[in-house]
Amino acid sequence: MPSQLINKYYRTESLPHIWCPGCGNGIVTRAIVKAIDNIGLNQNDVCIVSGIGCSSRASGYLDFNTIHTTHGRALAFATGIKFANPKLHVIVITGDGDCAAIGGNHMIHAARRNIDLTTIVFNNNIYGMTGGQYSPTTPTGDKGTTAPYGNIDANFDLCELSKAAGATYVSRSTVYGAHMIIKQVEEGIKNKGFSFIETLTTCPTYYGRKNKKGDAIDMMTNLKEITVNKVAYEKLPEEQRKGKIVIGELYKGERPEYTDKYNQIIESF
Repeated sequence: MPSQLINKYYRTESLPHIWCPGCGNGIVTRAIVKAIDNIGLNQNDVCIVSGIGCSSRASGYLDFNTIHTTHGRALAFATGIKFANPKLHVIVITGDGDCAAIGGNHMIHAARRNIDLTTIVFNNNIYGMTGGQYSPTTPTGDKGTTAPYGNIDANFDLCELSKAAGATYVSRSTVYGAHMIIKQVEEGIKNKGFSFIETLTTCPTYYGRKNKKGDAIDMMTNLKEITVNKVAYEKLPEEQRKGKIVIGELYKGERPEYTDKYNQIIESF
């Protein structure tokens, strides 16, 4: 990243970051900053909210209005911030455990309301910072500290979940394709409603090591091999779709935005 972007958008006194070597969280964080810069948003008009976990530490490194909240409650805090000041661009940084486990109820209701929040999930398929427990996105059969013999749960498809709950922009990308992340964050911010962006990222320290996925390069290569763009996926014969994860813009729709409807009620009196 050019030094001018680092000096402008990062709290340099908080660096270096705490993420492990090979972690993809820095790639996603850089993509968020680049998207904000591309759109040309004023830093004072942006509020970044995070919960607890590896990904959620990103808010502390970024020089915007930021709030580092309690575990699973990032979307609840973000909802209150958006209600208090609807003109703010509120961006939520969260992890698969933070968002889909303890915070799962907040996620589905934020999507149901179609409140104008841009939620970016750093999905590394594991609880990293808290000890390597399996999460709601850990693939069935994979291991974690709380599933030493393999996870028997079915894993969530977070994009399908958010779409079904009512999100009006849904996309998925990987840290292998950083340019796609940037574009999706831009589109999420521009969308007037609840935007859900899942980014598949690497965790060599816990997920990779426990499941013999190799080093960071091996895991990055695997992301390239198991993902396919939505347009290409739709052209594949059924037998070639098995084991593939679809990336790209998965859904875009329109519904009334929640704070707009709320303000209309206030103005009617």
